[in-house]
Amino acid sequence: MLYSSIIMENPKFPMRINKYLALKKHSTRRGADLLITKKQVFINDKLAVLGDKVTEKDQVEVRFRGKQKPYIYVAYNKPKGVVTHSAEKGEKEIKHELSIKDIFPVGRLDKESSGLIILTNDGRITERLLGPTHNHEKEYLVKVKGTLRSSFKEKMEAGVKIDREKTAKCKVQILGDDTFKVILTEGKKHQIRRMCVALFQEVKDLKRIRIGNIELGKLAIGSHREIVGIELQTFLHKLELA
Repeated sequence: MLYSSIIMENPKFPMRINKYLALKKHSTRRGADLLITKKQVFINDKLAVLGDKVTEKDQVEVRFRGKQKPYIYVAYNKPKGVVTHSAEKGEKEIKHELSIKDIFPVGRLDKESSGLIILTNDGRITERLLGPTHNHEKEYLVKVKGTLRSSFKEKMEAGVKIDREKTAKCKVQILGDDTFKVILTEGKKHQIRRMCVALFQEVKDLKRIRIGNIELGKLAIGSHREIVGIELQTFLHKLELA
């Protein structure tokens, strides 16, 4: 029997076991609940149940019977019209577009946008990649309606006020009268579209082309590839998981 022991630090106690496992980057809360229902989580050598709470004195273990299922990491070129989570009736959702089971998208890419999204069965990476304190780069190719204003680059890079809060500074490269690339280190909902509206521009097309060191490259729309080798090692190293 293989097991993973989780060492206590100094979070606020008591806390629910699923929150604790998520805090320790072992899985998402939903993933933790699944581990608990599969009877793989133990508190002080006793089987955990949903809703259990732990204190700073408790020893928490996740035990795997037999061989642990290997982690898989997939880069997917999401087409427009496909939603990443919680599809409504008649909508297409990523999990139905791929033949690989038991993986989930990390973060979101809105329905009308296309491009790179990472899917995995590794719940550890969600907070490491998307958390606001980690500042991992995400790069987008954007086309607007009409012509970009002469002041657009300067104002966009300085940060734009949306919902009474100013966005973080970003990097912008103008590629043409109506096209630019932008690199963000944060991920507010519909951020690029809202930043453009605040600067009197309207997005016509938006495609994500890079997340950290993972690039979309020539991956065809609707296609996916597994992230492996040096590319994967670099990705996990940046997330402090390797």
